[in-house]
Amino acid sequence: MSQRTRLTPEQRREQLLDLGIRLFAHHSLDEMSIDLVAREAGISRGLLYHYFGDKTAFREAVVRRAAEALVAQTEPPATGEPVERLLHSMAAYVDFVDANYEGYVSMVRGAASDPVLREIYDDAFGALGGRIFEAAPDFVPDTPAARLVVRGWLAMSEELVLSWKKDPAGLSREDLLGLLAGSLPMLLDSLET
Repeated sequence: MSQRTRLTPEQRREQLLDLGIRLFAHHSLDEMSIDLVAREAGISRGLLYHYFGDKTAFREAVVRRAAEALVAQTEPPATGEPVERLLHSMAAYVDFVDANYEGYVSMVRGAASDPVLREIYDDAFGALGGRIFEAAPDFVPDTPAARLVVRGWLAMSEELVLSWKKDPAGLSREDLLGLLAGSLPMLLDSLET
């Protein structure tokens, strides 16, 4: 007969967040009800409330964890040509969106109306954009205009990836990645002329 191991409160909270991340991959934030999470975790609703307070706090914790995973997963290699490093990072971004499509779309939509989700979203995209300047200062000059272009490029890239996921429109994954990684240098070059 096997004994059950009693989890510490922090271990149980982490276990619930891990479950939330798994659910995030295939469910919108609105679909991640307390009942669904409790049922999937094999716990009472009350226990989930004990660890997170309410559905909103749980949802925010899951989105924060997903945003951290996005930033970590898209970390470019430490060495290599800037465009190759960018291509590597964008491939990881496409993989993340592909693996977490339902939750990612609901995070993007939620950020439009929820100030806390907006802050989490902005922090993640600030980290992604900031990396471009930190990784290769000679590739991207750190100017207000360049930051504006990078921010716009990130928004365009997100929209392109989300639209491609719904309908590839004849673009292969490699075509999409080439377009994403190749468009930033072209946009930045236009600043210099």
